[in-house]
Parts: sequence; structure tokens; C-alpha cells
Amino acid sequence: MLPYGRQSIEPDDIAAVEAALRSDWLTTGPEVDRFEAAIAERAGVEHAVSVTSGTAALHVAYAAAGIEPGDEVVTTPLTFVATAAGAALHGAKIVFADVDPATGNLDPAAVEAAVTERTKVIAGVDYAGVPVDGTALREIASRQGALFLEDAAHSIGSTQDGAPVGSLADLTTYSFFPTKNLTTAEGGAVVTADADLAARARAFKNHGLVRDKAVQRYPDEGPWHQEVHSFGLNYRLPDVLCALGTSQLARLDAFVARRAEVKKAYDEALGDLEGVDIPGVPEGAAPAWHLYPLRVPAERRRAIFEAMREQGIGVQVNYIPAYWHPVFEDLGYQRGMCPVAEDYYRREISLPMFPGLTDHDVERVIEVTRKAVAG
Repeated sequence: MLPYGRQSIEPDDIAAVEAALRSDWLTTGPEVDRFEAAIAERAGVEHAVSVTSGTAALHVAYAAAGIEPGDEVVTTPLTFVATAAGAALHGAKIVFADVDPATGNLDPAAVEAAVTERTKVIAGVDYAGVPVDGTALREIASRQGALFLEDAAHSIGSTQDGAPVGSLADLTTYSFFPTKNLTTAEGGAVVTADADLAARARAFKNHGLVRDKAVQRYPDEGPWHQEVHSFGLNYRLPDVLCALGTSQLARLDAFVARRAEVKKAYDEALGDLEGVDIPGVPEGAAPAWHLYPLRVPAERRRAIFEAMREQGIGVQVNYIPAYWHPVFEDLGYQRGMCPVAEDYYRREISLPMFPGLTDHDVERVIEVTRKAVAG
């Protein structure tokens, strides 16, 4: 079965992990600092805080933003549930806004209609690797006195008008899951240009511990002393995984380039199929394609999906609208709230997209896709 996504591990990655395993530090050591510095440089900002997953990155970012019960977070339903869950776990009310039919990204007009005086964060998701309209979303957030958070789980390596994803929002979160554009096995990061947001993120991911005597309440307790002033969690990414991430980061441009080649091949071979839409790209965007979201006739999506799986092509669907999950349904959210996102979901099939795809693999995917769509 050819999967829809797969990590790319080479001898340099293995050597980096082995070196970390043989060092004095398996966690909280120099490889963490090295990885965070490299991620911050790639993002075009001063601060990066590594964490244990993309979900942890969202939870940490919402904590840094100061989300409290009663605050509202406006976000997209066309995402993995963690984008909304990370804020809900801080007590926020999630307000879902609809998406652009071409890209699957948050529609700024829908966001404008959804914000209120209680909006604390606008959280856009770079669906499939395509950057959101950061200029519009940040402007809306600024007018409301809110923060703009970019969930870039799909898009490290993407740029908008030449600027890297990571530099476009108040807070940006990455995921380094194996199918993503680079991997640390499990892992993520929060990046920001704001020193205060970075400090709050770093504290929350490390239990909320305060070691700086200048701000401790009882600084004379002893040289061992540390305090917790506000609750946090242990989301520390260990040196072993950071070493893998630093090694992977050196090949990110090559990963992005190969994904672009695969995307172009799919576009050229599938764009003429009746009833099928290929992914749209906004002006000025250079996506690092994490997914290839093909849209097929809704009434035939399941049959196409199953036919392709039977032929060994491990297609996927990304994603069930977040408020369709029973956890949101039980809170009163109803289907039909965001009709564009729901239509996108009903038609979407993710084709295999990863750097290790050979030209033969791509040709095979195209052949099976065309036959399945033709019926």
C-alpha cells in the first residue's frame, strides 16, 4: 500500500540521533537549544519554543495568548480537531468561521462576521501547506485587540510574498509528525517575534517553573529553589528528537522542492477530469505541499476512495469538520454551520504526497485516480 504520507529518514538523521544518545544529555540539553535556534532562523523570528507535538504547540500558544474561560477563539472547521481543542481546554468558546472554496483556508469575510468584543485569538490553518491570508486576518485581529495565531502544522517551508510562514502571525505553531514536511518523530514548536509571548510559552511547556531569582517570591530559599506561579505542563521535546529535527531541517528545501514537483505532475494529469477540482494557490504564495487535496464529486467520493485503496493507493480524507465531532456536538454545535467547509470535506480525497515518491509512484497514483474517477 502506497501511503498518503511518509517520513524521509537518511543516514545523517540516524547519525544525529545516535550522537545524541551517546551524549550526556538525552533531554533539556544543547540539542534543544540548537534545534530551537535553527527553527527560529527558518521562521524569520527571534524565538522558537520546541514542544512534544503540534497539538502541544497549540495548547502552549493559546496559554501564551492568555486564553481564559469566556474568551472566544475564531477558527476554521476544516482542520484536525486539535486546532479547536487546544483553545477549548483553556475554557475558550470556539467560534467556527467558513472557508475559501479554492484553498480551504479561513475566509477573512467570514472571520469578520464572526468576531466580537470577546474574541481573544483568530486562529487560521494553512490547509495543505497553503498560507492563510495573514495580512487580512492580522488586520482583523488588530482591530479587535486580539492576537492572530497561524496553525502552520502543514506549512513549515511555505512562504507568502517571499516571507516565511512563521513571520506572518503573532504566534505560529508547527507540527513535526512523521507525515509533515520535516519530522522529529513526534514534536512541534511555537515561534514568535514577541519576547513576552515566547516567555509565557516557554514557562507553560515546562510546568510553569520560575528559576529567575529576580522574579521569585522566595528567592533566598536556596540555590536549588524553583517556584510555580501559574500552572503549566511538561511539553519538553528531548535532545534525541531535537537532533533528528535539526538534521531534517537541513533537507527541508529539498523536501519542499520534491513536493512541488509531485503537485505539478498531479495538476497537469488530473486537471481535465470532469467534476474534479485541483488545489488552488493564492497570488504570492509558495506552499510546501503537505497534502494534495483533490476534490471529486461528493456522491462518488466514497466509491472513488475505496476503489483507490483496493488498488494499493493509500488515500486519506482531511478533515471531518471539527464541529462534527461528538465532543462539539454535545456542546450544541450543529452541522450546516459552515456550508463551504462541509462541501469541501464531502468532496476531498488526499492523494499520496511525500518526498520519497518516485516518478513511477506518481504515475501509478495518476493512473489509478483517473480510472477511479471515470468509474
